[in-house]
Amino acid sequence: MSVEAAKNARELLLKEYRGALATHSKAMPGFPFGSVVPYCLDAEGRPLILISRIAQHTHNLQKDPKCSLLVGERGAEDVQAVGRLTYLAEAEKLEDSAAIEAAAERYYRYFPESQNYHKAHDFDFWVLKPVRHRYIGGFGAIHWVDQVTLANPFAGKAEQSMIEHMNSDHAKAIAHYVELTGLPSQEPAQLVGIDPEGMHLRIGQELFWLPFPSLCNTPTQVREALVFLAHADQWPKKTPADA
Repeated sequence: MSVEAAKNARELLLKEYRGALATHSKAMPGFPFGSVVPYCLDAEGRPLILISRIAQHTHNLQKDPKCSLLVGERGAEDVQAVGRLTYLAEAEKLEDSAAIEAAAERYYRYFPESQNYHKAHDFDFWVLKPVRHRYIGGFGAIHWVDQVTLANPFAGKAEQSMIEHMNSDHAKAIAHYVELTGLPSQEPAQLVGIDPEGMHLRIGQELFWLPFPSLCNTPTQVREALVFLAHADQWPKKTPADA
Protein backbone atom coordinates (compact mmCIF):
# COMPACT_ATOMS: atom_id res chain seq x y z
CA MET A 1 0.00 0.00 0.00
CA SER A 2 1.29 3.45 -0.89
CA VAL A 3 1.50 5.75 2.14
CA GLU A 4 1.44 8.73 -0.20
CA ALA A 5 -1.69 7.41 -1.94
CA ALA A 6 -3.43 6.97 1.43
CA LYS A 7 -2.57 10.51 2.45
CA ASN A 8 -3.71 11.94 -0.89
CA ALA A 9 -6.96 9.98 -0.65
CA ARG A 10 -7.59 11.28 2.86
CA GLU A 11 -6.88 14.85 1.82
CA LEU A 12 -9.37 14.51 -1.02
CA LEU A 13 -11.95 13.22 1.47
CA LEU A 14 -11.21 16.24 3.68
CA LYS A 15 -11.25 18.80 0.89
CA GLU A 16 -14.59 17.75 -0.54
CA TYR A 17 -17.85 17.65 1.39
CA ARG A 18 -20.25 15.90 -0.96
CA GLY A 19 -20.17 12.69 -2.92
CA ALA A 20 -22.19 10.18 -4.91
CA LEU A 21 -23.56 7.51 -2.59
CA ALA A 22 -24.17 4.16 -4.30
CA THR A 23 -26.47 1.67 -2.56
CA HIS A 24 -28.07 -1.65 -3.55
CA SER A 25 -31.55 -0.95 -4.88
CA LYS A 26 -34.35 -2.47 -2.86
CA ALA A 27 -36.98 -1.61 -5.47
CA MET A 28 -34.86 -2.85 -8.39
CA PRO A 29 -32.80 -5.78 -7.05
CA GLY A 30 -29.42 -6.20 -8.68
CA PHE A 31 -29.14 -2.57 -9.75
CA PRO A 32 -26.98 0.07 -8.05
CA PHE A 33 -28.78 3.22 -6.93
CA GLY A 34 -26.92 6.52 -6.92
CA SER A 35 -27.67 9.69 -4.97
CA VAL A 36 -25.76 12.79 -3.89
CA VAL A 37 -25.11 13.41 -0.19
CA PRO A 38 -23.18 16.03 1.76
CA TYR A 39 -20.86 14.74 4.46
CA CYS A 40 -18.30 15.73 7.05
CA LEU A 41 -15.85 13.48 8.84
CA ASP A 42 -16.57 12.21 12.34
CA ALA A 43 -14.14 11.84 15.25
CA GLU A 44 -12.73 8.68 13.67
CA GLY A 45 -12.28 10.34 10.29
CA ARG A 46 -15.21 8.51 8.68
CA PRO A 47 -17.88 10.17 6.50
CA LEU A 48 -20.92 11.22 8.51
CA ILE A 49 -24.17 11.70 6.62
CA LEU A 50 -27.66 12.89 7.58
CA ILE A 51 -30.40 11.22 5.53
CA SER A 52 -34.18 11.08 5.54
CA ARG A 53 -36.00 7.95 6.65
CA ILE A 54 -38.25 8.14 3.61
CA ALA A 55 -35.37 8.47 1.10
CA GLN A 56 -34.76 5.61 -1.31
CA HIS A 57 -31.10 5.29 -0.32
CA THR A 58 -32.11 4.93 3.32
CA HIS A 59 -34.45 2.05 2.52
CA ASN A 60 -31.64 0.49 0.53
CA LEU A 61 -29.15 0.78 3.38
CA GLN A 62 -31.63 -0.68 5.86
CA LYS A 63 -31.83 -3.80 3.70
CA ASP A 64 -28.13 -3.95 2.76
CA PRO A 65 -25.61 -1.63 4.47
CA LYS A 66 -22.91 -2.24 1.85
CA CYS A 67 -22.34 0.94 -0.14
CA SER A 68 -19.75 3.21 -1.68
CA LEU A 69 -19.12 6.95 -1.71
CA LEU A 70 -17.51 8.43 -4.82
CA VAL A 71 -15.67 11.68 -4.14
CA GLY A 72 -13.98 13.75 -6.83
CA GLU A 73 -12.29 17.13 -7.00
CA ARG A 74 -14.82 19.90 -7.49
CA GLY A 75 -14.63 22.17 -10.49
CA ALA A 76 -12.22 19.98 -12.45
CA GLU A 77 -12.08 20.68 -16.19
CA ASP A 78 -10.86 17.14 -16.90
CA VAL A 79 -12.28 14.76 -14.31
CA GLN A 80 -10.02 11.93 -15.50
CA ALA A 81 -6.87 13.94 -14.84
CA VAL A 82 -7.57 14.73 -11.18
CA GLY A 83 -8.02 12.77 -7.98
CA ARG A 84 -11.08 10.70 -7.18
CA LEU A 85 -11.83 8.22 -4.44
CA THR A 86 -14.26 5.33 -4.23
CA TYR A 87 -14.83 4.73 -0.54
CA LEU A 88 -16.24 1.22 0.00
CA ALA A 89 -18.09 1.01 3.29
CA GLU A 90 -20.77 -0.46 5.47
CA ALA A 91 -23.27 2.14 6.64
CA GLU A 92 -24.40 2.17 10.25
CA LYS A 93 -27.21 4.25 11.69
CA LEU A 94 -26.29 6.00 14.94
CA GLU A 95 -28.54 4.85 17.78
CA ASP A 96 -26.69 5.87 20.95
CA SER A 97 -27.89 9.25 22.25
CA ALA A 98 -24.37 10.45 23.10
CA ALA A 99 -23.11 9.52 19.63
CA ILE A 100 -26.09 11.28 18.02
CA GLU A 101 -25.47 14.41 20.09
CA ALA A 102 -21.78 14.47 19.12
CA ALA A 103 -22.66 13.90 15.48
CA ALA A 104 -25.24 16.70 15.51
CA GLU A 105 -22.85 19.18 17.10
CA ARG A 106 -20.25 18.44 14.48
CA TYR A 107 -22.51 18.18 11.43
CA TYR A 108 -24.43 21.40 12.18
CA ARG A 109 -21.18 23.37 12.25
CA TYR A 110 -20.47 22.28 8.70
CA PHE A 111 -24.07 22.41 7.46
CA PRO A 112 -26.03 24.81 9.70
CA GLU A 113 -29.05 24.86 7.38
CA SER A 114 -29.55 21.13 7.98
CA GLN A 115 -30.59 21.79 11.57
CA ASN A 116 -33.92 23.19 10.37
CA TYR A 117 -35.02 20.32 8.17
CA HIS A 118 -33.65 17.79 10.64
CA LYS A 119 -36.10 19.12 13.21
CA ALA A 120 -38.98 19.29 10.73
CA HIS A 121 -38.55 15.86 9.17
CA ASP A 122 -37.42 12.38 10.14
CA PHE A 123 -33.68 12.39 9.50
CA ASP A 124 -31.01 10.18 11.05
CA PHE A 125 -27.23 10.25 11.22
CA TRP A 126 -25.37 7.41 9.57
CA VAL A 127 -21.64 6.75 9.56
CA LEU A 128 -19.84 5.05 6.68
CA LYS A 129 -17.49 2.49 8.21
CA PRO A 130 -14.56 1.92 5.84
CA VAL A 131 -13.87 -1.43 4.20
CA ARG A 132 -11.49 -0.56 1.37
CA HIS A 133 -10.68 2.33 -0.95
CA ARG A 134 -9.88 2.79 -4.61
CA TYR A 135 -7.91 5.99 -5.16
CA ILE A 136 -6.98 7.38 -8.56
CA GLY A 137 -4.65 10.36 -8.46
CA GLY A 138 -4.67 10.97 -12.22
CA PHE A 139 -3.62 9.02 -15.29
CA GLY A 140 -1.81 5.84 -14.24
CA ALA A 141 -1.86 6.66 -10.50
CA ILE A 142 -4.25 3.92 -9.39
CA HIS A 143 -4.22 2.31 -5.95
CA TRP A 144 -6.22 0.01 -3.72
CA VAL A 145 -5.84 1.46 -0.22
CA ASP A 146 -6.92 -0.35 2.93
CA GLN A 147 -6.36 2.40 5.50
CA VAL A 148 -7.29 6.00 4.76
CA THR A 149 -9.09 7.37 7.81
CA LEU A 150 -7.24 9.18 10.59
CA ALA A 151 -8.86 9.76 13.98
CA ASN A 152 -9.26 13.38 15.05
CA PRO A 153 -7.83 13.82 18.58
CA PHE A 154 -9.44 17.26 18.89
CA ALA A 155 -13.03 16.19 18.18
CA GLY A 156 -15.31 17.36 20.98
CA LYS A 157 -14.64 20.07 23.53
CA ALA A 158 -11.05 20.81 22.44
CA GLU A 159 -12.10 21.46 18.87
CA GLN A 160 -15.15 23.48 19.92
CA SER A 161 -13.02 25.65 22.18
CA MET A 162 -10.43 26.36 19.48
CA ILE A 163 -13.10 27.15 16.89
CA GLU A 164 -15.06 29.49 19.18
CA HIS A 165 -11.87 31.30 20.20
CA MET A 166 -10.72 31.82 16.62
CA ASN A 167 -14.12 32.97 15.36
CA SER A 168 -14.68 35.33 18.31
CA ASP A 169 -11.21 36.82 18.73
CA HIS A 170 -9.25 36.25 15.53
CA ALA A 171 -11.47 37.15 12.59
CA LYS A 172 -8.57 39.08 11.03
CA ALA A 173 -6.37 35.99 11.10
CA ILE A 174 -9.09 33.93 9.41
CA ALA A 175 -9.50 36.64 6.76
CA HIS A 176 -5.74 36.47 6.22
CA TYR A 177 -5.93 32.70 5.64
CA VAL A 178 -8.58 33.34 2.98
CA GLU A 179 -6.42 36.02 1.34
CA LEU A 180 -3.33 33.78 1.30
CA THR A 181 -5.12 30.91 -0.39
CA GLY A 182 -7.21 32.97 -2.81
CA LEU A 183 -10.54 31.61 -1.60
CA PRO A 184 -13.79 33.52 -2.25
CA SER A 185 -13.93 36.56 0.02
CA GLN A 186 -17.32 38.13 -0.66
CA GLU A 187 -18.59 36.81 2.68
CA PRO A 188 -16.80 36.48 6.04
CA ALA A 189 -15.19 33.10 6.66
CA GLN A 190 -15.93 31.03 9.74
CA LEU A 191 -13.72 28.29 11.12
CA VAL A 192 -15.84 25.14 11.49
CA GLY A 193 -13.41 22.25 11.91
CA ILE A 194 -9.87 21.36 12.96
CA ASP A 195 -8.08 18.07 12.41
CA PRO A 196 -4.40 17.05 12.73
CA GLU A 197 -3.70 17.91 9.09
CA GLY A 198 -5.62 21.13 8.59
CA MET A 199 -8.71 23.24 9.14
CA HIS A 200 -12.12 23.71 7.54
CA LEU A 201 -13.47 27.15 6.71
CA ARG A 202 -17.06 27.86 5.76
CA ILE A 203 -17.57 30.77 3.36
CA GLY A 204 -21.21 31.32 2.47
CA GLN A 205 -22.56 27.91 1.54
CA GLU A 206 -19.18 26.40 0.66
CA LEU A 207 -16.60 24.53 2.70
CA PHE A 208 -12.86 24.65 2.15
CA TRP A 209 -10.09 22.62 3.78
CA LEU A 210 -6.68 24.25 4.25
CA PRO A 211 -3.65 22.11 5.18
CA PHE A 212 -1.35 22.92 8.08
CA PRO A 213 2.38 23.25 7.30
CA SER A 214 2.95 20.04 9.27
CA LEU A 215 1.01 17.46 11.28
CA CYS A 216 -0.47 18.79 14.55
CA ASN A 217 -1.08 16.26 17.31
CA THR A 218 -1.79 18.62 20.23
CA PRO A 219 -3.81 21.83 20.74
CA THR A 220 -0.51 23.65 21.36
CA GLN A 221 0.77 22.59 17.95
CA VAL A 222 -2.49 23.74 16.36
CA ARG A 223 -2.15 27.13 18.05
CA GLU A 224 1.43 27.46 16.85
CA ALA A 225 0.36 26.59 13.29
CA LEU A 226 -2.50 29.11 13.34
CA VAL A 227 -0.25 31.87 14.69
CA PHE A 228 2.42 31.08 12.11
CA LEU A 229 -0.09 31.20 9.27
CA ALA A 230 -1.56 34.46 10.56
CA HIS A 231 1.84 36.11 9.99
CA ALA A 232 2.83 34.30 6.79
CA ASP A 233 3.05 36.16 3.48
CA GLN A 234 2.27 33.02 1.50
CA TRP A 235 0.76 29.63 2.26
CA PRO A 236 3.72 27.39 3.15
CA LYS A 237 4.52 24.18 1.37
CA LYS A 238 4.40 21.01 3.46
CA THR A 239 7.56 19.86 5.10
CA PRO A 240 9.23 16.77 3.55
CA ALA A 241 8.11 14.65 6.50
CA ASP A 242 4.47 15.47 5.78
CA ALA A 243 4.54 15.54 2.00
